Amino acid sequence: MSKSDDYDDELETLQLGLIKLQRHAMAKGHKLLVIFEGRDAAGKDGAIARLVEHLSPRATRVVALPKPTEREQGQWYFERYVGRLPGAGEIVAFNRSWYNRAGVEPVMGFCTPEQHHQFLKDAPAFERMLIASGITIVKLWLDIDAEEQAQRLDDRRKEPLKAFKVSDMDAVAQKKWDAYTAARDEMLLTTHMPDTPWLCVRGNHKKPARLAILRAIIQAAGGKALSKQVGAPDPQVLFTFEPAALTDGRLAR
Repeated sequence: MSKSDDYDDELETLQLGLIKLQRHAMAKGHKLLVIFEGRDAAGKDGAIARLVEHLSPRATRVVALPKPTEREQGQWYFERYVGRLPGAGEIVAFNRSWYNRAGVEPVMGFCTPEQHHQFLKDAPAFERMLIASGITIVKLWLDIDAEEQAQRLDDRRKEPLKAFKVSDMDAVAQKKWDAYTAARDEMLLTTHMPDTPWLCVRGNHKKPARLAILRAIIQAAGGKALSKQVGAPDPQVLFTFEPAALTDGRLAR
């Protein structure tokens, strides 16, 4: 059996597990929010596609918000996200989230340093409110190294079917690599909490990363029996954040 066959078999097993997870959530009114953050071209779109591929369209949503309108810019920062949170029995995946204010916005100058600082202070409290309301939150940081990002961005520009993935931000991702690294480090250190930890994914290899992500979601929200059935993510691919990861090579510099 080839590695491709192994991957397809594992993916099918995990997607069947996700269906079981969703059926249970719909029956019990559970609410699951999965936040996908990470470097540009780190594999968020592909992982989300595998997550939702066979789930119920009526109980599953993917949220990828455009830049805020003038009216939204004058609102409480978290307000535009509140209406997109999962209701009873729903699974919602955020393809980038309120953590834009911890990465893209400060690096690109789209928010003030004061707004950035206030966000890092407010985000943990906001997430505790969501947990208290019954929402299970899974926070994923997808990480790749600079060389892999450069290759993927170049491939994206050459592939017509990936036209909607190309943006003006692509070139900036490489030019501002160090600034994004510093912003990532501060975000992880400040907003990693026991009740809403950051799960870091080493995404240089897409297929192992996708399998690890699906396993992590089932581990977080699928219950003991289902979690035992699918197994834990590969710790070499996905691990709970700890400060040592910033310097020991697990996260790209």
